[in-house]
Amino acid sequence: MPSPMTLLQLPEAGLSRRLAALVYEALLLLALLIAAATPFVLLLGGPPRLGGHGQVLQPLFQLYLVAVTATFYVWFWSHGGQTLAQRAWRLKVVREDGHPLRPGQALLRLVLACAGLGLGLLWVWVDRDRRSAHDRWCGTRLVVTPKP
Repeated sequence: MPSPMTLLQLPEAGLSRRLAALVYEALLLLALLIAAATPFVLLLGGPPRLGGHGQVLQPLFQLYLVAVTATFYVWFWSHGGQTLAQRAWRLKVVREDGHPLRPGQALLRLVLACAGLGLGLLWVWVDRDRRSAHDRWCGTRLVVTPKP
């Protein structure tokens, strides 16, 4: 495990590496959400639909899936700084001082990344340090770790 000082010396991830990790991440997240939804689909005989009890169940089901997604990212970013896709692409999220993210900081990063996905990532092209907009706003960095 590199020290916080060592992490500060690592290069910021470029746009192509971020996008590649994002595609991989989407596939992993889809599998996670399918697994998380399966018990509900089996119990209800299908996904909750609008009408009848679905008026209440569908929004709760969607909120549950959002909570699963948020828990996934907050846990991995605040416990090691890497999801499985980020590990495969040798990416690590750290605070500006090189330390791991706090859970609140990880949640804020997720919310801002989702709110400005396209524009936030494109900011990498104009930022002097190649940081995304959500990383700038959250005081985080997405660095490329060395090969093992």
